[in-house]
Amino acid sequence: MKKIITLKISGTEYKAAEGSSILDVARANNIFIPTLCNFKGLSNVGACRLCMVEIRGVPRLLPACATLIAEGMDITINSPKVTKYRKMILELLFAERNHICAACVSNSHCELQTLAQQLGVHHTRYPYRYPVFKLDATHPKFNYDANRCILCTRCMRACEEVEGARTWNVMGRGINSTMVTDLHQPWGESRTCTSCSKCVQVCPTGALSEKGCAVAEMVVRDNVFPYLTSMRGSGR
Repeated sequence: MKKIITLKISGTEYKAAEGSSILDVARANNIFIPTLCNFKGLSNVGACRLCMVEIRGVPRLLPACATLIAEGMDITINSPKVTKYRKMILELLFAERNHICAACVSNSHCELQTLAQQLGVHHTRYPYRYPVFKLDATHPKFNYDANRCILCTRCMRACEEVEGARTWNVMGRGINSTMVTDLHQPWGESRTCTSCSKCVQVCPTGALSEKGCAVAEMVVRDNVFPYLTSMRGSGR
């Protein structure tokens, strides 16, 4: 039987089982902590850093999704410092790629766009990089647009951990990284892709989309989410 741990989040005391992450406890108690890389049923990687929180006695911010709770932990989730860093991260994400919401298939259905609205990010203080990325439309059913990719690796984890295909991976380093299929082959030529659409359904932006969707028409199917979770839990 797991030990029950007592901790505080924003001044309120909560109890949770040992082995839970800060994000797990927050969600179980309807406390909102923003995140883009986290997805229920997939492993935690702490890639986006949007869920960073302050912990009393710890000199640096820590990701809520990858930090396990401890007895007596005192957590602050919305301090001026945390809010400042979250806004900065969102601004950098927008500046890093070519996120043109008005022409995106996921406009009004994009998690990046929604978080920007919720946190009051209406512009970026950083110069746009305007990288040159080509659209991979070689797959008969789906598109991959690296211009809208935030490198959350949800697609890679869903493909590996749930489907077991391991089609997606990351190529490059830092801001020059991009998602690739197999050994950097066109998606349509992949020998490992099963066309299951799991990667498309977990994508938080318009980077992965179904063909035939016009602006604002790409909507992920909610019924796929519990399916992904149950399949991972059963080991299938």
